[in-house]
Amino acid sequence: MGGGGAGGSVKDVQSKGELDGLRQSGATLILHFWASWCEASKQMDQVFSHLSTDFPNSHFLRVEAEEQPEISEEYSVSAVPFFVFFKDGKVVDQLEGADPSSLANKVAKVAGSINPGEAAAPASLGMAAGPTVLESVQDLAKANGSSQTGNQVQTGLDDKIKKRLQQLIDSHPVMLFMKGNPEEPKCGFSRKVVDLLKDEKVKFGTFDILSDNEVREGLKKFSKWPTFPQLYCKGELLGGCDIAIAMHESGELKEVFRDHGVDIIGTEQGTGGLLEPTGLTANLNSRLQSLINSGPIMLFMKGKPDEPKCGFSHKVVEILKQEKVDFESFDILSDDEVRQGLKVYSNWSSYPQLYIRGELIGGSDIVLEMQKSGELKRILTEKGIVKEETLEDHLKSLISSSPVMLFMKGTPDNPRCGFSSKVVNALKEEGIDFGSFDILTNDEVRQGLKDFSNWPTFPQLYYKGELIGGCDIVLELRNNGELKATLSE
Repeated sequence: MGGGGAGGSVKDVQSKGELDGLRQSGATLILHFWASWCEASKQMDQVFSHLSTDFPNSHFLRVEAEEQPEISEEYSVSAVPFFVFFKDGKVVDQLEGADPSSLANKVAKVAGSINPGEAAAPASLGMAAGPTVLESVQDLAKANGSSQTGNQVQTGLDDKIKKRLQQLIDSHPVMLFMKGNPEEPKCGFSRKVVDLLKDEKVKFGTFDILSDNEVREGLKKFSKWPTFPQLYCKGELLGGCDIAIAMHESGELKEVFRDHGVDIIGTEQGTGGLLEPTGLTANLNSRLQSLINSGPIMLFMKGKPDEPKCGFSHKVVEILKQEKVDFESFDILSDDEVRQGLKVYSNWSSYPQLYIRGELIGGSDIVLEMQKSGELKRILTEKGIVKEETLEDHLKSLISSSPVMLFMKGTPDNPRCGFSSKVVNALKEEGIDFGSFDILTNDEVRQGLKDFSNWPTFPQLYYKGELIGGCDIVLELRNNGELKATLSE
């Protein structure tokens, strides 16, 4: 991706240190996270470059999200394009998605008007941008509902649910939000729309709004349509049951499907008929299911475990290695049908995607958070992939976590008993590095270690998994000049 437009100045950030330095300067910064494979990123970058022309006193910066995972993680970037706005060294606003109008408004807000006393009206959304950019902007604005009216329609919904609803609506050329499913409709109106779509011989996807109250209530606000079913064609709301029936009977529905290029069953090769809930053909659906279930742990990633092609994939590979579990993987860069199809199948728009026993766990941010909280280990245990750790296993793991390991009351910086304090001081005086565990924080470990070691008091000092003893023994070894030698054999 090239630099900014004529007169514009967009700088590619090469490191986190470089960005931190600019933040510390207190200057106004606008940061664009992009990806080379994302068309929306490329189109928004044209707008971004022209905005840099209109606001020359601000710094317009660009970060390739997958090439700079450290920066992307710091600002919780999970999709591109994504924009972060800084003023006086602080994050003051963010924007996710291809919304040119919102980008221009937010830039104008953080950067201020070009001339004092004049309302900011960025040239990038006017003549200075040129017809090609304007056409792209208009297309993006239509696709994302970024007109002023559209934004007002969707008030009351947070960005996360709006994004999810849009993904569901766009997941199939013809999409029906209904009560129940096509085989078992839970209301007469839903059944009528299913029947007329079958009569129209079109492929369609469905979503059971009874299964998810967030989608059910959110879609009412999002579409400004208070009832169900709701029928969409290529992302556009057609209406409910009565409207669908009227359009079907007049022939208008068939014309809408034809004008929007919707596949009619029997007009193309391959598997026709009603699509499964994913909206994919039966062949592709079956193939994705087979891949997902090809191992207890399945990672769809960019590249291979030995050669990851993006930082996010590399991160999940490292987490799985740390958990010491075997896993299968699939390089989505090698098969575009799988890459695009899995996004629809899982309703998850980015990679990597981790599955355990056929169930989607999430992407890199979720997997990392689950590892930190212990949730990932719990799921691996519940799914029978790793053995449940016994107390004895846990104690052995703690004892072996450092060559010299001290179980004490409190911490080395804040001992909670005199005996623990004496052992800490003895080890520090001898210049011995050691790990520690505060037995006051875990009564199971505290009581279990007494039985495990057959030593009833604390502190307890271990070296390479073997018990050395308590306070008296440690002090005796130090006084005899034997402590350092004992802990370095």
